[in-house]
Amino acid sequence: MTRKPHDNFAKQYLKGLLEPLGAAETSRDIFEEMQQVDIWFAPNTETEATRQTLGLLGQIVAHPCLLEPFRNPAPIVEIRACLSKLFALQAEERRRAKREGKKLVEAHLPKLWLLVPSTSQSVLQGFGAESRQTWTTGVYWLPEHLHTALVVIHQLPVTPETLWLRLLGRDRVQAQAMTELLNLPPTHPLRNGVLEYLTKLQVNLRSRQNLSGEQKELAMNLDVVYEKWRQQTLQEGRQEGRQEGRQEALREEIEDLLEVRFGELDSELSRIASTLMKLPTRDRARLLLQLPSLSREELIAQFQNGGNQHA
Repeated sequence: MTRKPHDNFAKQYLKGLLEPLGAAETSRDIFEEMQQVDIWFAPNTETEATRQTLGLLGQIVAHPCLLEPFRNPAPIVEIRACLSKLFALQAEERRRAKREGKKLVEAHLPKLWLLVPSTSQSVLQGFGAESRQTWTTGVYWLPEHLHTALVVIHQLPVTPETLWLRLLGRDRVQAQAMTELLNLPPTHPLRNGVLEYLTKLQVNLRSRQNLSGEQKELAMNLDVVYEKWRQQTLQEGRQEGRQEGRQEALREEIEDLLEVRFGELDSELSRIASTLMKLPTRDRARLLLQLPSLSREELIAQFQNGGNQHA
């Protein structure tokens, strides 16, 4: 079945974020019921530090779970359909455990997380969903044995810990999250990868006709994000280019000095030039000032064992 652009983005985005932490599978078939879940995730036990980078999302995926992101408030019938997927999958897991001679305890059953931009109080009350003191604002749990929670994205506090979920929100909430994403340091391990997912969503939307009003607004927001990212990338490229230019000029100066002092620049002197490039500025300057009084043999002796004896 053809997915809406944002639904496809949500699945790719969540799968991309979660793959380093465990096994993330989109559109998993539940054969007995002939249904699919958006994201089935089974965490690795060795990725605790990486999982913490995802904040609240990392807390959510600490245990095997189904993730069902909704672009719009989830209708009651859709919530029921997701619950039926959960129950079918739990039955599959019990059968698998039985075949393997294992006992699947209640606490280890998969959980269902419904990621919705907003919802009504009547929906929360109808499903018996309540907040818990151990979870942040915006997370509502159904009765315990249902193993299900709703994450109401537009109620989440605006903190770094909720950023990765707020990117799945709508309108101002999503736009604010995009701005926060752009403001992350370029070295942040998730920043550029997520921006690539957003760029794919932008291209997808711009290639379609008859966009809804909400989709047009999203496309415009994504245009702004892409343009800012492009400008930042160009600026970083110019800075890297200037740095590379300075390094190249410095190497040429060092090679010229060595060639003037010792003649032809052979492989031995080229190796010394490379080592000089890596020295602290003061140490490099001190040694270059000594060149006129050093013989070739004395210089090479100072750079034995990879330059450890240059002082």
